[in-house]
Amino acid sequence: MQYRHAIDNATAHIRSLWIVIVLLSLIIAFAFYGWHRTPGQLRVHIPPDLRSGTVQQVGEIPPANVYAFAHYIFQQINRWPDNGEQDYGNRLYTLAGYLTPRFQAALNADLDLRGKRGELAYRTRAVSELPGHGYEERRVDLLGNGIWVVWLDLQIQETVQGMDVKDTVIRYPLRVVRYAVDPESNPWGMALDGFAKEPHRLKEDELKEKST
Repeated sequence: MQYRHAIDNATAHIRSLWIVIVLLSLIIAFAFYGWHRTPGQLRVHIPPDLRSGTVQQVGEIPPANVYAFAHYIFQQINRWPDNGEQDYGNRLYTLAGYLTPRFQAALNADLDLRGKRGELAYRTRAVSELPGHGYEERRVDLLGNGIWVVWLDLQIQETVQGMDVKDTVIRYPLRVVRYAVDPESNPWGMALDGFAKEPHRLKEDELKEKST
């Protein structure tokens, strides 16, 4: 009788060990699945002004970064240092990863139209931010999750064969969207999606506006 109790106890102990082994195996399997699902890279946007510190969540994009992206990419699109007939198309090709298909199609149509009108041959263009009209919070409107409108006040200067033909200031309301693409082709994770409204030349009272 004593041996039977010992055998029963040993059997119960073995059974409990198997239960523990199964539970540990399940925990390890879940842990491995979670590790396998963890992304290899995380995109974290750091705001440019860190004097007061910051707490950023993964994927959160500060308004200052949205403004910087819109300004830089749009400025590059409109930088024709030698000849707009080649430079404009080259810019659209090089920056395709930063444009939504819709906006890229619209810009390609603009390229074709300007080319047919003879508005690009030997034309240079430079775009710069109007002094005193740089980034501030009111220049970035959040429309929804991952959709913004950025208001850029830019000075446009153009020449044709060395002769000045344009020097004006235009306000561009650019639509920016979150854009999940290959980080190698677009590390920002955003894209220009067109104009929220028609761009317009700044009036005298608008030119007097200063960033605070």
